[in-house]
Amino acid sequence: MTFAELLGYCLAKPGAWQDEPWEDDVVVKVGSKIFAFLGPVTSVGLKCGASREAADEWLARFPDDATVMPYIGRSGWNSLRIDGGIPDDELREAIDASYDAVVAKLPRKDRPAAR
Repeated sequence: MTFAELLGYCLAKPGAWQDEPWEDDVVVKVGSKIFAFLGPVTSVGLKCGASREAADEWLARFPDDATVMPYIGRSGWNSLRIDGGIPDDELREAIDASYDAVVAKLPRKDRPAAR
């Protein structure tokens, strides 16, 4: 999966929009919340579990391609390499799960309508 394909997949989600809150860092948000950190261009930061323990499954399955994200990793966020050993379909599933987890935490009035 290329960076452009990854970004396009994220932006195709209902209510998703691109932001650059920090210099040279692209994120994709739904409402006011980030569901994907896209940078550097070889990885994507995603909510990979409700807890650190759940997200650790990615580290066990893909030890060379999944790492705990600094600062927010304790909340279940991992960085997944997009040019490594994680299959594209599993990356898409991880993006879907991150998006769904973030949308579920939004106030009902701020949740996007499904397409």
